[in-house]
Amino acid sequence: MTHNKKEIKRQIKERPNCKKRRSVASQEENADLDDVVFGRHAVTEALNAKRGNKLFLQEDLKSDRAEELKTLAASHAVAIKWVKKVKLDDMTNKENHQGIVLKITPYEYLELDELLAKTVNKNNRLFLILDSIMDPHNLGSIMRTADATGVDGIIIPKHRAVGITPVVVKTSTGAVEHVPVARVTNLVQTVKKMKKQNIWVFGTDMKGTDYRQWNVSGDIALVIGNEGKGMSQALTKEVDEMVTIPIVGHVQSLNASVAASLLMYEVLRKRI
Repeated sequence: MTHNKKEIKRQIKERPNCKKRRSVASQEENADLDDVVFGRHAVTEALNAKRGNKLFLQEDLKSDRAEELKTLAASHAVAIKWVKKVKLDDMTNKENHQGIVLKITPYEYLELDELLAKTVNKNNRLFLILDSIMDPHNLGSIMRTADATGVDGIIIPKHRAVGITPVVVKTSTGAVEHVPVARVTNLVQTVKKMKKQNIWVFGTDMKGTDYRQWNVSGDIALVIGNEGKGMSQALTKEVDEMVTIPIVGHVQSLNASVAASLLMYEVLRKRI
């Protein structure tokens, strides 16, 4: 069988375009995923925050929690639809949705100035600065503890870091609706700006002040570094002091969310 040379050239030229179309379709699919939250707690908090658009319930979900969510959705004029499990699996990329998915309005991040203005009248403020945290489960866990310990706000970079995704919302058990998050372009400039407003900025590293001797008085910000690389060198140069958690075993560092939780509770312990 012979092939027309022009036809072969045409097919070769079209192949990259096909890949591009698949890439665009994949991006659109991920964008759709960002417009949902799932799981009982996350959905309840999103409904209470008036961010719900449409509630999807698994058709065989017969329980008190389903009835509670139906009542809550109705009180906020949110439409309800019963669907098969496979539909919810598709909507959540097969995450553990517990038979409950809510279409929502996009999460609204604050600007740094908005976050600082929102908390300006509070004493002994505590902020978290997350330096390129990539794992949504880590961010969700950090936000859950941040809500539990009274953190006033979290600051994350716009690039090369995870944002508020459905997995983050699920892991945080709805804490994202209670802890304000600011997204900034440059963390170094952010730290400089906060220091000018008399906010002491502390970094985390293997070497530094033992966290048990850490002075947490006044307004402070705590930097938690990337899961693998830790804090960036540029950011390390800008902090007022480094804080460390002693390790006596064989591991070289703690998980980012575990370290953040220990330090947040240390601040709370010293302030109550």
